[in-house]
Amino acid sequence: METSKSDVVEVVPEDYSYVFNPYREPVACVQPGQRVLIHTEDAFESRINTADDLPSQALATAKFLNPQTGPIFVEGAEPGDALAVRMESIEPKREYAVSCYVPYFGGLTSTPLTRTLQEALPEKVYVWNLHENNGSRYLVNEEIGVRLPWEPFVGTIAVAPDLEAISALSPGPFGGNMDVPDVRPGNTVYLPVWNEGALFYTGDCHARQGQGELCGVALEITSKVTVSFEVIKGGGIEWPRIESEEKLMTVGSARPMEDAARIAYAELIGWIEDEHGFSRLDAYQLLTQAGGLYVGNMVDTTYSLVASIDKRYLTRG
Repeated sequence: METSKSDVVEVVPEDYSYVFNPYREPVACVQPGQRVLIHTEDAFESRINTADDLPSQALATAKFLNPQTGPIFVEGAEPGDALAVRMESIEPKREYAVSCYVPYFGGLTSTPLTRTLQEALPEKVYVWNLHENNGSRYLVNEEIGVRLPWEPFVGTIAVAPDLEAISALSPGPFGGNMDVPDVRPGNTVYLPVWNEGALFYTGDCHARQGQGELCGVALEITSKVTVSFEVIKGGGIEWPRIESEEKLMTVGSARPMEDAARIAYAELIGWIEDEHGFSRLDAYQLLTQAGGLYVGNMVDTTYSLVASIDKRYLTRG
């Protein structure tokens, strides 16, 4: 496997991975600082494209969902480091996004993990067409009659776990299917590294999504994602972190949901303590009075919550 020396590395996968796998052969090898343009499929591998493509029929032959592009080997990354992923841009590869109701899946229906005797909700597909006007993009579903802004982000972003190959439908300390809207252009995502080269995966781009991804399916798109990587030696983080111009954010994934919140807030306290000069108890007090918390997803195998603090509160005086 050779390391690419070009300014922009384009990654067009011949096939996809449905697990975050430390044993899969890398699809590309890149240097820190290089721009990497990654082609991604949507969560259904483009099997649902019209209102007639009902999930029970369109996905009947799909053994796996949520295809991932990867792994990408990042030179210099070693176990114990942190991988900084700078989200530069997300461009759609088609002029529409899809959402749908999948039988026995979602936040307000019976699921395999929340069993009841109720029947599944009716299947329905929503196609949202992407438009552009005066440089602004927006999405419209004619049936609902609502216009929503184009606010793309990466639903799934991960490094390979230490030992196991874990389903691409799952979030965890490695990142994964967190469905967090702040994994968007302009922000930086930090992931702990367990394997040489970090072994980076991504996919499941969304044109937008409400907090919680309520029905379990955001506005799913195929896309081209441009990122660059930095290796932070001895980074020592345990869960994903996100940084924007205004905020520090941490992500915890667990069931029950309150444990996800505890992970996220505990990680944020550690970040504030280690890098911003606060004692642990002072950071705890600060987050009690000024912290933010939102639900990334309430539908996946484990739930993802995001804790945050505005950077202006980290300056004393």
